[in-house]
Amino acid sequence: MTKKRLCWAAAALGVALAATGLPGQAFAEPRPSNARTTLPSGFLDLTAARAELPLGPSGLAETRSTQTLQPGLTLTRIVRGAVDQKHRWTVEASIPGGDTSPDPDAPPTALKDKASADELVAALRGDGFDARAERVTTPRTADYAGGTLGWRVRIGSFTSQSAATTERTRMINAGYSGSVTYTGWDGATTDRGPWRLDVLTIDPRTFRGALDASYGPDIENRETVSALATDAGAVAAVNAGFFVLDPRSGAPGDPAGVGVYDGRLLSETVGGRPGFVVQDDGRRTQVTRLTWEGTVSANGTSLPLNGVNRVPGLIRNCGGGEGDSPTSLPLHDVTCNNPDQLVAFTPEYGASTPQGEGVEAVLDSTGLVVELRTARGGTLPPGGSSVQATGRHVAALTALARPGTRLSVETTLRDDQGDPVTPGPGTDIVNAGPELVRDGNVHITPATDGMVHPGNPSWYYGWVHKRNPRTVAGTDAAGRTVLITADGRSTNSLGLSITESAKVARSLGLRDAVNLDGGGSTTMVANGRVINAPSDAAGERPVGDALLVLPRKG
Repeated sequence: MTKKRLCWAAAALGVALAATGLPGQAFAEPRPSNARTTLPSGFLDLTAARAELPLGPSGLAETRSTQTLQPGLTLTRIVRGAVDQKHRWTVEASIPGGDTSPDPDAPPTALKDKASADELVAALRGDGFDARAERVTTPRTADYAGGTLGWRVRIGSFTSQSAATTERTRMINAGYSGSVTYTGWDGATTDRGPWRLDVLTIDPRTFRGALDASYGPDIENRETVSALATDAGAVAAVNAGFFVLDPRSGAPGDPAGVGVYDGRLLSETVGGRPGFVVQDDGRRTQVTRLTWEGTVSANGTSLPLNGVNRVPGLIRNCGGGEGDSPTSLPLHDVTCNNPDQLVAFTPEYGASTPQGEGVEAVLDSTGLVVELRTARGGTLPPGGSSVQATGRHVAALTALARPGTRLSVETTLRDDQGDPVTPGPGTDIVNAGPELVRDGNVHITPATDGMVHPGNPSWYYGWVHKRNPRTVAGTDAAGRTVLITADGRSTNSLGLSITESAKVARSLGLRDAVNLDGGGSTTMVANGRVINAPSDAAGERPVGDALLVLPRKG
């Protein structure tokens, strides 16, 4: 099933978004190349001249091939470079604090201070390992100074993954820990590839289909992009926003940030992080930053909401509000906690609302309180909804939501100026971050969007600095919507760092662009099949939501 088109009768979720498109730079046509690659049936080699991708040295072999999937929708595959013979497999050690560390009790991580790294190198060499310490520096961004992240410790240089794995086993048996990695994923600007990207372009001048976001049959369960595409009859699709994966962080599949579907807010924002906004007709796509507020009220009394359609007390990617621990600011891949929560649930959430201590006001399709559960969790009446309270909010909701009372649940989205905005029924918004391109310039915002973890440079190293599979979305000057996937975590496609993602987006003509979920989530579907190479060992990963391109109308 695709996303349900149900109304929350307890109250219309009054959210809005200004429908003005942002200016952009034209999406350039592909360039010729003397390199060839095997392409799916129906692709044509393109010969129009243009600048090459800003990956590796200039002059690398690069092929670009395109296919028209339907009027106004094209798919371009870009393959750049070839396997670089200088790349090797190596073992990256986990570095403990060490006697010389400012915090000797800190848990082992990939990066540490130089003294701790040198101390580990000396110990490893004493045990017969070919160890070395390497300084890691990262580029400056719009809101982060960059520079030295720390030092990593590596052991050996191997031509095969199996040889590196054998060395890792020997190291573990000697009492150390670490992982096997490929040097092509480090992000050196001198690397020669290969890279593989797929680019969907929607041209509103000739597009007569629909651009939609879907989360599947309900919010709390994940679906693969291919299943979402098949169920909707989509011509093409990509994975969309970040979502809860671990049940300890909430309901798997729940968007970890803003989620607006058919104009209804079904997942609240992560404090000011960007959203990717699309319209059903493929026009006026934009990247924008949003916050939200919500209330539940009756008989002249209002209580502030903390969330929509998520497990109370668990705030994935943080950025919730006052009282959240460890922070009220965005902090990516971290689940913040708050024992005092008031969360609203719509019929789209799932078969049953989350169970736990607290109280739950159950509403019928008109917003009338039909039950006050003294333990949270259970089914909802047809077309019904609920509000759950925990901690200090239990008494307030109990007093407000007496059976027979009619509750009004309202939410409002606000833009980065604090003004309320209202999406129409054809508007969808998926969560994203960090921002990559603004007004035609590289503009990367990892600090603002919670990708800089205080005291933990290893997280930035693995997620932002190193190459990974990526999904990127944006718009160009002609009003075209561009969706990009880059394969990674492979010797056949190195992936992109966040900085490389921004430069690639700009080189492809995007005037505004944002990073969507990546890693094992990165998936592109065209004509009923997955056309990229998802990096999870198990294959295509079920995700929280997807962007779907539906067939021509009429």
